[in-house]
Amino acid sequence: MIANPLPNLPTLPVVEALSALRAALARDSHAVLAAPPGSGKTTLVPLLLLQENWLQGTKILMLEPRRIAARAAAARMASLLGERVGETIGYQIRFDKKVSAQTRVEVITEGVLTRRLQADADLPGVGLVIFDEFHERSLDADLALALTLDTRRNLRPDLRLLVMSATLDTARVAALLGGAEVIESGGRMFPVAISYAPPRSGIEPDEAVANAALNALDAGDGDVLVFLPGAREIRDAQRAIDRRLNARSDVDMHLLYGDLASAQQDAALAPAPTGRRKIILATNIAQTSLTIEGVTSVVDSGFARVARFDLGAGANRLETLRISRAAADQRAGRAGRLGPGACQRLWSRDQHAALPAHDTPEILAADLSRFALEVAGWGVRDLAELTLLDKPPASAWSYAQDLLRQLDALDTDSRITAHGRELARLPATPRIAHMLLLAQRAGLGASAAWVAAVLEQRSIGSDLAFEVERFRSGRGIDAATLARTRDTVRQLMRLIDADAHPDKDSNKDSDENDAVGRVVALAYPERIARRREVQRDTRDVHYLCVDGGEARLPARDAMAAGEWLAIAHWEPGTPRKIRAAASFDERRVLQDHARAIATREHIQWDAKTESVIAERQCSLGAIVLESRSLREPGDVRVRTAMIEGLRKLGLAVLPWSDAARQFQARVLSLRVWRSDEDWPAVDHDNLLRTLEDWLAPHLESINKREHLQRLDLVEILGAQLDYVKAQRLAKLAPTHINVPSGSSIALDYSTSAAAPVLAVKLQELFGLRQTPTVDDGRMPVALHLLSPGRRPIQVTQDLPGFWARTYPEVKKELKGRYPRHPWPDDPLAAPATARAKPRGT
Repeated sequence: MIANPLPNLPTLPVVEALSALRAALARDSHAVLAAPPGSGKTTLVPLLLLQENWLQGTKILMLEPRRIAARAAAARMASLLGERVGETIGYQIRFDKKVSAQTRVEVITEGVLTRRLQADADLPGVGLVIFDEFHERSLDADLALALTLDTRRNLRPDLRLLVMSATLDTARVAALLGGAEVIESGGRMFPVAISYAPPRSGIEPDEAVANAALNALDAGDGDVLVFLPGAREIRDAQRAIDRRLNARSDVDMHLLYGDLASAQQDAALAPAPTGRRKIILATNIAQTSLTIEGVTSVVDSGFARVARFDLGAGANRLETLRISRAAADQRAGRAGRLGPGACQRLWSRDQHAALPAHDTPEILAADLSRFALEVAGWGVRDLAELTLLDKPPASAWSYAQDLLRQLDALDTDSRITAHGRELARLPATPRIAHMLLLAQRAGLGASAAWVAAVLEQRSIGSDLAFEVERFRSGRGIDAATLARTRDTVRQLMRLIDADAHPDKDSNKDSDENDAVGRVVALAYPERIARRREVQRDTRDVHYLCVDGGEARLPARDAMAAGEWLAIAHWEPGTPRKIRAAASFDERRVLQDHARAIATREHIQWDAKTESVIAERQCSLGAIVLESRSLREPGDVRVRTAMIEGLRKLGLAVLPWSDAARQFQARVLSLRVWRSDEDWPAVDHDNLLRTLEDWLAPHLESINKREHLQRLDLVEILGAQLDYVKAQRLAKLAPTHINVPSGSSIALDYSTSAAAPVLAVKLQELFGLRQTPTVDDGRMPVALHLLSPGRRPIQVTQDLPGFWARTYPEVKKELKGRYPRHPWPDDPLAAPATARAKPRGT
């Protein structure tokens, strides 16, 4: 191992890679460092590079994916130098900053770098940017790297860039940087014994975690780190372990997740006092970057809470998902930092083999609205201009840009507007930033800041106004959460230049409950919802939203009494279930959203009444505020609406007389028999498809289903034939045929392409030698020969054959049954008749 250039620093494996790293950065200005957990890359690399000549007079910015990691890394490096944070080593995270004029290494979160680049793309005073733990592939990291590469390419060719990762496709990253050298460092990792122990059936998850944690505590000498998906599961496990610890006074339990106060996070990371041991219940923030002193055992639930964008809901939703194999390896590695360790995975080997190899990058799965705003603020309209490791999904990108246009953050050419730049200045999603700015102009800045802060909480009730009031009063809120929330409110109010007291608004015309609903509606105008007058079930209350969708609340929820709601969160799907909302008055809807209220003439088919509704409506999106009947609606629009209704009802509702059906069948027969001629397609499918052409002109004064009975379909369908075609139809496909008895018998064309049917009594055909035909003699009709009682005797298209071969048998069978009807020996010589013989003859 090479000598440590700073003797007071610990000698860790990454020091061995220092020479190659220095050379690569001096020669190429960029490098990729692949170093496993425990190698010292986070805390030693920035310190070891401070002496480089090319860095003199400038500082290092090091990016961490999480605020707790940024603070911890800065504290560790400062302690190694024997200094306090804020001297040589400083940090800046959201709403917290400790730096000074002498700071040479500044640890920041990835979003902070993006804001600095947007403010001054030159990054003055910065000589090296380090992206630590890049394998986590957060959206902020991908964006910050893309903007840094653009700055280096166009403004700062002297800017050095180092990407560090524990598990990553280093070749892809190196290529992204323009052919950077990949330097690999070993790690100081002791062996970790991994066991698989899926919970037994019937065991609750918190009890399974408690069992595993306490078993690990009994089996080893060090501390136990337990990975859980979120704060709720952490609290459940804490209670289950507390019930089991009993008299174990030597064990301290610590929680570690993002929303905890800094002091609680620091306590979880600090070594246990002599003679005591720790159980740390953590989310995946303990997976990378952080070194937790004393851990020799890991219990891994195998789950993590991750953001997934739901296009239907238009927002991220937090999902509890299985982790990847790479994440499982990193978690297990936490047990091998100090010596041999153990990791118990609460899943099976087969389940492990089925896990994805790596986590899904956020750019492929999360909400892109903030990302799109930053890209527009950078002056980029085509994503191809940015160097990204993965391109975002087209649907999510399109949605983000559409949303920004709705917020007036982008113009029609996808350029950022002045309002968009104001939104980008605020550390919030575009929707929430938009809400803050509009609310401030309306004198509701304090309420908006509280709503924004409370919506960041993981678990709140459905009544958002109640939750905001609870946080404002501090009732039932733990001190750390309340302090963090109040600090967020103060910072947001400072950023929007709100001069009101944090607990009060300058708008005296709005009570607190009403104010919450008003500001939520500014962020989510399409989620303004009105209670439906008619409820379809007793379990849920239904609300119609401005966007035309429906949202529901359980009928037992007190919020369900409100007529108007502004919905902040809902569960995606159909129907959408409201998770957090605030009620507000209709007067406020009309006041705050007057520009979105439109008056229009609404002429539309109504399926409930089966009629055309013609009204002048005053509407907020899909919500009708007021309506009046139109006295003289335009005929064309009424016809169009009637056609829409008819398509839904189907052609069977038209008055299909026998004559109409026969007309349709005759024309369709000729389309088949004479395919070389232009006969109209009057089959049901085509008629339904072309209603505007053949039926609409005949719908004058018809606006209800019952009115359709006035129509003469024979006349309407016949209008599709000109005079010549009508004459040919009568000749080629006649409606009747005259038979020898003198009767005119109707033909039945309902079998369409087959021969038409002539149903006639046998005696009426005496003397007829040939089968009657249609289609100018080309198509023999299908004779359905009937007995005197009009029962079928024979079906044939060969009448001569019937007389010669079948008639004698028919005569023998029926003569006795119908003695008053003629049964001549020679039917061809007998007179045809439709009548029976007179009685007594």
